[in-house]
Amino acid sequence: MCGQCLRLRPAFDATLALADYVAPLDTLMIRLKYHGALPFAREFGERLGDALLTRSDTTALMVPVPLAPSRLASRGFNQAWELSRVASRRAHLPASAHLLHRERTTAAQRGLSRDERRRNLRGAFVASDRVRGRRVVLVDDVMTTGATCDAAAAALKRAGATHVLAAVALRTPPTS
Repeated sequence: MCGQCLRLRPAFDATLALADYVAPLDTLMIRLKYHGALPFAREFGERLGDALLTRSDTTALMVPVPLAPSRLASRGFNQAWELSRVASRRAHLPASAHLLHRERTTAAQRGLSRDERRRNLRGAFVASDRVRGRRVVLVDDVMTTGATCDAAAAALKRAGATHVLAAVALRTPPTS
């Protein structure tokens, strides 16, 4: 656990990250996210599914971090859902894009500080009570500060999820 997480414990219980957000993987993720290069979702999703298989939690429910409706409309897809669809098949876990939604549109996180990200996401997510008593694998593309996964996991826990694993394709490496 990083020092920041020790000071401000996140709502998620554990993190699984495939790799650091560094070249050349950062470029591949940017192409997926902003240029619609969906074959990269398959590549990242398969690897995420393989990593989840080794965790041997066959009862978990996979839930992607939702996009705001306006972002979904402009982008045409949710990269976290694309990763989830592939990873869920690979890991033999059920997945649903309807158990967590954005209650409100937020400013883009890019360029915001850790504290600004946390404030920006306060109250942004609402989870269905269908997660009550369930272990959840929360899927996102990139973890920078953990603020998005923290806010989404908090909503899942408020709805009764018993354990939330934040599973991300890439994470921004910790600064030394």
